[in-house]
Amino acid sequence: MEKTTKKTARWAVTVLVVVLAVLLVNGSMVVTRSNEYSVIRQFGRVVSIRSRPGISFMVPVIQTVDKMPNTVLLYDLPVSDVITQDKKTMVADSFILWKITDPQKFIQTLNGSVANAESRLSNLVYNSMKNTISGMTQAEVISGRSGALAGAIRDGVGDNLDAYGVELIAVETKHLDLPDDNKEAVYTRMISERNNIAASYTAQGESEAQMIRSQTDKEVQIMLSAAQADAEKLEAEGEAEYMRILSDAYADPQKAEFYSFVRSLDAARASLQGSGDNVLFLDRSSPLAEIFYNKTA
Repeated sequence: MEKTTKKTARWAVTVLVVVLAVLLVNGSMVVTRSNEYSVIRQFGRVVSIRSRPGISFMVPVIQTVDKMPNTVLLYDLPVSDVITQDKKTMVADSFILWKITDPQKFIQTLNGSVANAESRLSNLVYNSMKNTISGMTQAEVISGRSGALAGAIRDGVGDNLDAYGVELIAVETKHLDLPDDNKEAVYTRMISERNNIAASYTAQGESEAQMIRSQTDKEVQIMLSAAQADAEKLEAEGEAEYMRILSDAYADPQKAEFYSFVRSLDAARASLQGSGDNVLFLDRSSPLAEIFYNKTA
């Protein structure tokens, strides 16, 4: 009976030692994942920060471990009103992407609290957004929604977050529009302004087109006048050449006789033209008949 009691006691002690060993190992083991920081504290003071994924160890009981995110975080900013340079109110709905880059500073300045970091980010980004949009007209804000506005807001924050161990990766705008109560009136005014600009461009184009047409008509008239002058000059030269040839023909008796004969034939042919059978009667005293009689003779 005594031996059984001693054996049971030894088994109990062994089990207790094993349990204590397991608890000791579990209490000293630190598992760090790829998306987190492991912050080791000793009596509340940070003694180590581990960012490399894997298993490490700490002193159990004396040391404790806290976890902080080591990944890009998203924070949805509260919807807020901003005023443009031309005194127009707009509603901004944005979100930010941020990350903890220095856990030591993050703990010292923000007590390692993500909520504290988001509050500080919200204030800085809103101030930058307000200052940026206040220096832009409403039209510039609307046209800058493709990315220029977000970049300007990000630049406005600058390096103010470095002291907190936080990096602002991006500021993105989900919705940037006019308040519902005056949206329709503003859109109507913008359409009217665009129509006025279009009308101005149309009038300017018509004016330039009229100038081009006038200039073209003027150049055409000049070209026609020059062509007419050249034609009259060529015609005069042709008439002069014709008269010279005719003068040469009459100056030579043989040529004059042949020319008279050809002209008589032309005259006879002209008198015989027309419909029906035409007959030409010539008196022997006619110069034309005389030419024919002379030629036949």
